[in-house]
Amino acid sequence: MGELPGPVTETLRLSGKPDPARRPAALAHRYYTALLNGDLGSLEVLTDRYHQDVNAVFEISHDELEWRVKSPASYGLSGVWSLEYKRELSTPLRVAAGRGHAGCACAGGHDACAALLLEHGADPQLRSQDGRAPLHFCTAPGSLGCARLLLQHGAAVGPAAEDTGDTPLHVAARHGLREHAELYLARGAAVDARNAQEETPLGVLCGQAPSDQEGCLQLCRLLLRHGAHVEARDEARRRPLHRACGQANHQLAHCLLRRGADVNALDYDGLSPLGCALRAAACKRELWPHLCVQLLLNHGAQKIWPGAFAKVLESCAAVPEIIEILFNSYSQIPVLETWAKAVPEEVFQQHATFYESFFGLAGRVRCLQHLCRSAIRKVLGSKCQRLVPLLPVPKALHSYLLLEPQGMVL
Repeated sequence: MGELPGPVTETLRLSGKPDPARRPAALAHRYYTALLNGDLGSLEVLTDRYHQDVNAVFEISHDELEWRVKSPASYGLSGVWSLEYKRELSTPLRVAAGRGHAGCACAGGHDACAALLLEHGADPQLRSQDGRAPLHFCTAPGSLGCARLLLQHGAAVGPAAEDTGDTPLHVAARHGLREHAELYLARGAAVDARNAQEETPLGVLCGQAPSDQEGCLQLCRLLLRHGAHVEARDEARRRPLHRACGQANHQLAHCLLRRGADVNALDYDGLSPLGCALRAAACKRELWPHLCVQLLLNHGAQKIWPGAFAKVLESCAAVPEIIEILFNSYSQIPVLETWAKAVPEEVFQQHATFYESFFGLAGRVRCLQHLCRSAIRKVLGSKCQRLVPLLPVPKALHSYLLLEPQGMVL
């Protein structure tokens, strides 16, 4: 386990504007600035000529503008901007590793700075004030070189942060860093290490908003290849599939289901992955949350209780694809006229073609084609996703059998 930072050796006062009357110590300020900017030339001079301590502990204080709320106002909150005094402890190696995201132009410079510090005896496991090791600050693609250097100089691959319990592999998963994860796993990182919330790196990955779906998918496959447990539960009994569906990440959900994830597992609140997908649908519309719903039903997810359909309609009305998929998962479900109250007028107008066809089925039997679809799906059961594409029928019928939304119901 790495050591905590020792006594403060340098004090820095940072300000948005230079103040000639309050200059920090010249050498300490130049040293910190060189680290922050990845200025290898200045760092070499300061380290070699002045024997600057590579394990120095900086006390960094600065003023930040902070909005302080005074009282509720008619159109929001009223308040004032005030200067808030901030203080933190840092070390040279943390600055070099943690600032690797400053930009591609200086990412190489920061690698070189980290190498210089390590060659002069910087401790690769010296922890920050909140108990994180330098590897925990490698949070961007440009910090991969720093991570390699830290490991080459003896940094442990699996230290847990004292506040969150995250290991470097958790950090890589949280930031979608596949190459970092590959590096840590090659060095023996525990693929199913648990943090303070009992999350594994796979669970952390699945709980992130998919800014780069392809990158997340590659990282997911990497963790699974190294034996990540697909059914690992966190403290809320959520599995990776719950978390992926809660983020509307259908690609991760598909990957987990192919590895045998339980499509009907329940978390502490009694929610299934389908329940997580439906709960998140309204705020994840840009991610096509209906794809998760469709995928889960084609893998045998238990359909929602018909009596709860009105509540689903109320929460997911703005995503008519979900309403259509759920509705078509039943052979027959009566459409009640009272359900129309659950659909806001503007939503109805925006998706008029679908909702007119939907409410037009009140008191009517579904078409023969739909009833045949339901019969075939019942026979195939939880294997629909795998077996339907093998049926000797046109691809258009494959899509129909797999509940592909058509924009209207008959």
